[in-house]
Amino acid sequence: MKMTLKLATILLAVYAWTTTQAQVVPAATGPSGLPVIGNMSYSMRYSQAAFLYGGSEGNPVSSILSADVNYVHPNTRLPFNLSYGGGYMWSIAGQSLGTGVFQHLFVSQGLVQRRWNILASENVSYTPEAPITGFSGVAGTGEPIGTSGTSPASGQSILTINTRTLSNAANLELGYNLNYATTLNVGGGWQLLRFPDGNGMDSEGEQANVGITRRLDARNSIAGQYMFSHFSYSASSYDGGVAGSFDTNALTVDYQRSWNRQLNTNISVGPQWTSGSDSSLVPPTKTIMVNAAIDYQFKAESANLGYNHGINGGAGYLPGATVDTVTGGLSRLFERTLTIGITGSYERTAALENVGGASDARFGGAQSAMQLGPYFSVFAGYTAIDQSTNLAPQTNVLNQLYQVISFGVAYSSREARRR
Repeated sequence: MKMTLKLATILLAVYAWTTTQAQVVPAATGPSGLPVIGNMSYSMRYSQAAFLYGGSEGNPVSSILSADVNYVHPNTRLPFNLSYGGGYMWSIAGQSLGTGVFQHLFVSQGLVQRRWNILASENVSYTPEAPITGFSGVAGTGEPIGTSGTSPASGQSILTINTRTLSNAANLELGYNLNYATTLNVGGGWQLLRFPDGNGMDSEGEQANVGITRRLDARNSIAGQYMFSHFSYSASSYDGGVAGSFDTNALTVDYQRSWNRQLNTNISVGPQWTSGSDSSLVPPTKTIMVNAAIDYQFKAESANLGYNHGINGGAGYLPGATVDTVTGGLSRLFERTLTIGITGSYERTAALENVGGASDARFGGAQSAMQLGPYFSVFAGYTAIDQSTNLAPQTNVLNQLYQVISFGVAYSSREARRR
């Protein structure tokens, strides 16, 4: 009930605020003088996927019906972005594995003034297993892979099978320009992870940050930031039946560089430390927080590579954990009709508690899509997920190789093709 009220309040507030603003801001106009309502694209897909898995479920075959919508409002003073991806998966052969509804919604609203700006965002997802690939997080849908984008706000670095999860992250950021090159940044956020079937540890977190960003020149900027986070988790079999909480503090220095219009890099490094309500579960821990990313975007191809190291809420099966993540992707368009994408990642999650465990997850995927005309295309994909863990035995935590082979057909708007 508490989570539902928070989510409803945030969504209603964002809706009411954006509606009010829309009534007082004149509509943008295009080169012809006609109103511009924004840039919208959409796609609808049907696919069949075979799941090669050695568990008790056997090797089921499922059908997946999915769709995605992307909308960007062109108003520079009130920038708005909405991305949705979701669908329904059902079994057509063998036992069901992760069937049901899956959805992911990301929405952001900005307000830009002369010296200050505000950005509010909401990132909500509901999946039948830990998110793996694509915007929806579900392998085999046929949605583009290998590109950089907003992922589900789950923090589930421990991969699961046939496990429904609900995750949400709401954030508010304020920037104030002290002068032409220096900006004061203040922000906060709230996140949660829920397991409706009780086969994971529910957790919740709040976060606040403050920092200074200094633009060195047109291509380089540096920033310093302090971040405080509070994580709490419910009593469950994963924490000895005792609810608890812990805090993290971090001081980081961030350096960003735009090498040219296509290549951007970013690195953030600094100390991070914790303190908990129960030292037997979450002992005082010190580590180095690292976030690094390389992003390349060109007309026919895009590539991204990232590394993250730090402490999170425990991924649903630990009362706090240290996580190392390496991700990468590549997407390329050939002759305007054939798109090939590849993606991969490695995630290691180690418990903070004195007597705990760890999991190592590896993922790789490849997909090709052939355009058949202005609107229709066919696609085929392969995904392999492998995880090894010495955590307490759980039937829904993946502990072996898991493969997905899929093919299907898609209908997309012209705008979606150009994206």
